[in-house]
Amino acid sequence: MNPQVLGDALIGRARMARHVLLPLLLVLAFLMSLVPSVHAQQATERQEHLLGPGDVIRVSVFQNPDLSLETRLSDQGNISFPLIGTVPLSGATVSAAQDRIAKMLRDGGFVLKPQVSVQIVQIRSAQVSILGQVGRPGRYPIETANSKLSEMVAAAGGVIQGGGDVVTLVGTRGGKPVKHEIDLPAILQAGRSDLDIVVANGDILYVDRAPVIYLYGEVQRPGAIRLERGMSVMQALAQAGGLTQRGTERGMRVHRRNPKGELAVLELKLSDPVLRDDVIYVRESVF
Repeated sequence: MNPQVLGDALIGRARMARHVLLPLLLVLAFLMSLVPSVHAQQATERQEHLLGPGDVIRVSVFQNPDLSLETRLSDQGNISFPLIGTVPLSGATVSAAQDRIAKMLRDGGFVLKPQVSVQIVQIRSAQVSILGQVGRPGRYPIETANSKLSEMVAAAGGVIQGGGDVVTLVGTRGGKPVKHEIDLPAILQAGRSDLDIVVANGDILYVDRAPVIYLYGEVQRPGAIRLERGMSVMQALAQAGGLTQRGTERGMRVHRRNPKGELAVLELKLSDPVLRDDVIYVRESVF
């Protein structure tokens, strides 16, 4: 092949490769630039907890094993540290606690360039209130910085018989009130860990009673029954033992309140879904 032709071909391929690779490299560089900011955000979130009375921390000083200890903050929010004595840490973040201990060691002339590490072992100053249909309602400490809603419900004895599947969380995030309704079975049975919210100090968790519907008239067991997910009229009748010999599926009426609280009387098919607090009336057959 002519050297000139070969050279032109190689140059053309190089230019084409540059046009294809350059945009890809730019996108890759942009994505890589996001990594530090993500890590920084995660680090900030881990250090949001402010130390308080009852919290247990582990303190270590690099190359000074005699200064390592695990201790609990007193009722006044202080710890007693070797050489420097009382250190007030209430209201401090982990980073601020490290800096405070290091400064006191350095200013006292005990360690020239102290490298202090503080780790939270147990959080006792932050608490969550758990109310409603659980085994042991009350206030519970948040043991770790990443305690999840399901863990707190379990600590309160779990949902008792007659309790609902939805846990309502009311709290504050970023200075703004929040309210979440969490489907507990979706977390535990369907593996939806993304729904398992990390709790925060001052949160209130409430487990309501299981939703019910009411059947009366010509059914075997009139009264209230638990409303299951996706329950139809036919399934509700089956839960009530079915119709009596005098009962009929025709002309069955359902009393239902709309969002405004107004009562409406509906005629539903056996395949139609029933809703919370529906009242189903089964008529007597005229034949």
